[in-house]
Amino acid sequence: MLVDTRRRSTIRLMWTLALGLFLGGLFTKLSEIFLPESVARDFLTMSVDAEIGRLSIDLVAMAFTLGPITFTLNVLSLVGVAIIAMIMRSWI
Repeated sequence: MLVDTRRRSTIRLMWTLALGLFLGGLFTKLSEIFLPESVARDFLTMSVDAEIGRLSIDLVAMAFTLGPITFTLNVLSLVGVAIIAMIMRSWI
């Protein structure tokens, strides 16, 4: 039985990003709570935000709106993605 490795690697990449960003968000919240006011805390929790505006689709039978979708990235998010990537590489 042949396995589609491209599809498997895409799914693995999606899971790695999702879990890594979740872990990075958790690290960010914990550092905001437990670290004192300092330059290190500012560096670790400073983020860059990217936002995609609203997408409205109006059909005859129904209408729906998606968004806005905001993507927040900081140093601890990258650390979370790196940790999950190392775990996924060794475990799966």
